[in-house]
Amino acid sequence: MTPAELNVLPSPQFWRRVSCSLYEQLVLLGVVAFTFLLPNLGLGILFNISLPSWLTFLYLYLVLGIYFVWYWTKSGQTLAMQTWRVRMIGRNGHNINKREAFWRYAFGSLWLLPCVGLQFFFHLEKWQIIEMLFTVALFFWPLSIYLDRSSPLERQGLPDRLAGTRLVELPKNLVTLS
Repeated sequence: MTPAELNVLPSPQFWRRVSCSLYEQLVLLGVVAFTFLLPNLGLGILFNISLPSWLTFLYLYLVLGIYFVWYWTKSGQTLAMQTWRVRMIGRNGHNINKREAFWRYAFGSLWLLPCVGLQFFFHLEKWQIIEMLFTVALFFWPLSIYLDRSSPLERQGLPDRLAGTRLVELPKNLVTLS
């Protein structure tokens, strides 16, 4: 599709965003297992080394950032976005560049801030933290499309508005998986 054709496509509705997000989290389990758990298990078993939590968080954040930025700049779609026919475009319907993808990832990570506050306020531990992160990422963050007062076909979430990107829903007949 040309950038002009992409630019007029509607944005995905709430439940398509939630479904895409859920599927993305399943895909990311594999990414994390391969790039994060295997090296850390190797360090722990072979050298009896455990990374500090802040370094673990930064490493995981970097790995996921590389995943998202690479897919968004390559085709505008992660694996989950390809399945749910959602594509990220920049201004005027063009593919986004690395700088835009980086900022979209950074703004898309803002949902972590309320989670840190909730964890501190309610003194959550272990699985409670994971449940809270999952719930916020899956349901509350996609609800940010309702902060956009434009027409329902053009609504964008908070990270897309801040980064100057758009999510569009591709028509069924034009989907090609790459």
